[in-house]
Amino acid sequence: MAESSNHKPTQKEARPTTLQSIQAFWKKLGPGLVTGASDDDPSGITTYSQAGAQFGTHLLWTALFTYPLMVSVQEMCARIGLVTRKGLTGVIRRKYPKPVLYVLLVLSFPSIVLNIGADIAGMGAVANLLVPAIPSFLFSILFTGILMYSIVFWSYRKISNVLKWLCITLFCYLVIPFLVKTDWLDVARHTFVPEIINSRDYFFALVAILGTTISPYLFFWQANMEVEEVKHRHVMVDKQLITDMRTDVKGGLFLTNIVFFFIILTTGTVLFSSGIHNIETVEQAAKALQPLAGNFAYALFAIGVLGTGFLAIPVLAGSLSYMIAETFGWKEGLDKKFHQAKGFYVAMLISLLVGLLIHFLGMSPVKALLYTAILYGITAPFLIGVVIHICNSKEIMGEYTNGFWSNFLGIGTMLLMLASASALLFL
Repeated sequence: MAESSNHKPTQKEARPTTLQSIQAFWKKLGPGLVTGASDDDPSGITTYSQAGAQFGTHLLWTALFTYPLMVSVQEMCARIGLVTRKGLTGVIRRKYPKPVLYVLLVLSFPSIVLNIGADIAGMGAVANLLVPAIPSFLFSILFTGILMYSIVFWSYRKISNVLKWLCITLFCYLVIPFLVKTDWLDVARHTFVPEIINSRDYFFALVAILGTTISPYLFFWQANMEVEEVKHRHVMVDKQLITDMRTDVKGGLFLTNIVFFFIILTTGTVLFSSGIHNIETVEQAAKALQPLAGNFAYALFAIGVLGTGFLAIPVLAGSLSYMIAETFGWKEGLDKKFHQAKGFYVAMLISLLVGLLIHFLGMSPVKALLYTAILYGITAPFLIGVVIHICNSKEIMGEYTNGFWSNFLGIGTMLLMLASASALLFL
């Protein structure tokens, strides 16, 4: 015992290397990283690209401004999942009148399905850029089939690990502003000093950005994934688990907001300066990557969109399936086999098929993605209000109710989204 008590840790034991610190941080990133990265899906890429092309660097401040708002809402949703061991819909079903649940479903279902359809269409369109001989709808059918297979036959752990590594495809945008002439003083000014332009197009872009960054489907996914993680790891909820969850949420959303910032900066620098102020096709959006990739710009853009599409669509379909399963009391969970939760998996597969059908309505993928973001921006305030109410209920959350800052930022997020959506509707 004396020998043990006199043991002095070596410098290597006392101070982990930078690589070890990074590895430890990476291991802590789970649902928060996937949730954040799925936020930069084809819908997000299109929305940020349009904002940069239309307004240059004027909307860079939104990446900085929305970060604490996103963290506050996602942290509340994650805390609900950890404490209650139920998803957001499950808590609402048990603790609130049925009309609240039905309004929630009516608001969420069309926007999530439209988002799935728009992402599938966007993936088909970028694949068609690379292989023009094959129609985009055939690629969309192929990608839908791949997604359906992986959702049904892969384990939860395999799905979560694949989703985690797909996040890397987002980082190609970080290089480009350093390869072209960039006015960094202008970038700093528009990052830290919001400049509001009194025009409908500006508020359209602002609501789209808020809608695609603070998306309702992420609320459901975050809560349910925390439940899956707790079940998979067989751990009890304590302060350390809550702390680790917050690290995960903050880290995941920080990485996704960096990408969000650089997509606007890249398109604001490359497309806006080139006179491309309105993105109508994926080809136009791909031109933002030409300074980095040259003739391979389309390929790099396609990799980014396909990677984020494969990342986001299972999150979208899963969010909707969790909502439906919890509403009707079905067994649910990605850790279950198909025969153990048939209703859950069938709901996911149907949402993918309905999303695929949207592709054949003739709507431009770019417009569909933008409209999805707008719809989220209009419906999110209601859901944020419900989340805040749950997190202030001692009956539901026990000792883990909201503190001052969670309420302050949560209510601020709800009011901001209400104000921007109202400005869009009445301008």
